[in-house]
Amino acid sequence: MSTVTVQPTGITPADVLAVARGDARVVLAPAAVDAMAASRHIVDGIEAAGRPVYGVSTGFGALANTFVTPQRRAELQHALIRSHAAGIGAPMPREVVRAMMLLRVRSLALGRSGVRPLVAQALVDLLNADVTPWVPEHGSLGASGDLAPLAHCALALLGEGWVLGPGGERVDAADALRDAGLTPVALAAKEGLALINGTDGMLGMLLLAIADARHLFAMADVTAALAIEAMLGSERPFLPELHTIRPHPGQAASAANIHRLLQDSRVMDSHRDDLAHAVQDAYSMRCAPQVAGAARDTLDFVATVADRELVSVVDNPVVLPDGRVESTGNFHGAPLGFAADYLAIAAAEVGAIAERRVDRLLDVTRNRDLPAFLSPDAGVNSGLMIAQYTAAGIVAENRRLAAPASVDSLPTSGMQEDHVSMGWAGAKKLRTVLDNLTSLLAVELLAAVRGLQLRAPLTPSPAGRAALDALGPAAGAPGPDVFLAPVLESARSVLAGPDLRAAIERAVGPLR
Repeated sequence: MSTVTVQPTGITPADVLAVARGDARVVLAPAAVDAMAASRHIVDGIEAAGRPVYGVSTGFGALANTFVTPQRRAELQHALIRSHAAGIGAPMPREVVRAMMLLRVRSLALGRSGVRPLVAQALVDLLNADVTPWVPEHGSLGASGDLAPLAHCALALLGEGWVLGPGGERVDAADALRDAGLTPVALAAKEGLALINGTDGMLGMLLLAIADARHLFAMADVTAALAIEAMLGSERPFLPELHTIRPHPGQAASAANIHRLLQDSRVMDSHRDDLAHAVQDAYSMRCAPQVAGAARDTLDFVATVADRELVSVVDNPVVLPDGRVESTGNFHGAPLGFAADYLAIAAAEVGAIAERRVDRLLDVTRNRDLPAFLSPDAGVNSGLMIAQYTAAGIVAENRRLAAPASVDSLPTSGMQEDHVSMGWAGAKKLRTVLDNLTSLLAVELLAAVRGLQLRAPLTPSPAGRAALDALGPAAGAPGPDVFLAPVLESARSVLAGPDLRAAIERAVGPLR
């Protein structure tokens, strides 16, 4: 098991993935402990001076002008966590909650939140003990960050609320902490607010989505190339000189991938010099790099936003090294909400153009001499007809999900929080779009494999052979109809996993 060390300078996207998906162990660097202790010293001084400071000696949100006496400030922090843990709905996936918890540790470790080091260590202890709070899917507006989801995480630190059981069931946090040998935390002034004020939930989902999108956009080049090969398409639109004259980097990378994947193919050789062959392929074939490449460029922008957020102080108020405690708006999720919406649009279009290639592959009037619906005995058999229906339905859903969440602000907290980001909702639906994209590319993979099988005895490209080897056992040979859902599930597993790409890269070199 790897170890992620949280420094006062932050963490990396790879660190988040290692903890969220790889169960890496987490430790606090001594420098992070020192940074937190220094900022806590400033908060202790404010407490001793009796100055009214938001979140330290006042209420929250619309109650910011309500003074709280020193005797009740610890009670204030506990009441904050309980009242803000007001989510509802199904629990968020374990990987999302673990990412969110690590990112909250990161935020505290920057030394601008005024918490004692033991609070950050308590979150670390939950991660290392595999105690995952039960965080309902609804509750965050991306206003003061992800208040409700983070409050559900913080509630577990108090030995209250719920955590996820081994089978995903709901378990009392008090029992889970006791079984893990952990002690509930008693919060001091400012600490409850510091545990819940930030963009950690939406950032965690965005980082996970970025990793998934990188894989899927590369695999979209693979499935496009296989479909083009099966349809006897041309490789000429993917020549590098045609993409240097429109220098979008994502487009050039996607075109280079597709061109490389189409080499060393007897299927491609069979029509390369055929003068009767189509002069131009359809847009869904010829423009594959333009669409997938634009998505790649979008992804690069989104990754830049996420990288900036990983080194950002997003708490409120923040404790500055010179002793000031200032209110900020850095918790507002607009940068992440916009980025999530943008990437959802791009991913939806990558899936939409893939479905158009599937439709061409199945259409006897357009698929260049392949049988209707890729069935050798169409009529009695329907082949992949309904697989395309499924893909069309998913494309329609992705179009609905691509509508931006970030333009849908609703005011809250007595008009104190009168413009919110909806970044949590944007990031959550982005993950659904990418899950749907996985299914769409799986349908294209299956259709392309079936098309290449039907081109026998011509042998396909190395990428085509790798795809036939990976999916052939589940797909079987072209023939009578079979129960198709398990085949599609196998195609989805092959598409989502690392093995097919690894096999292709062993044969043709690294994909961009």
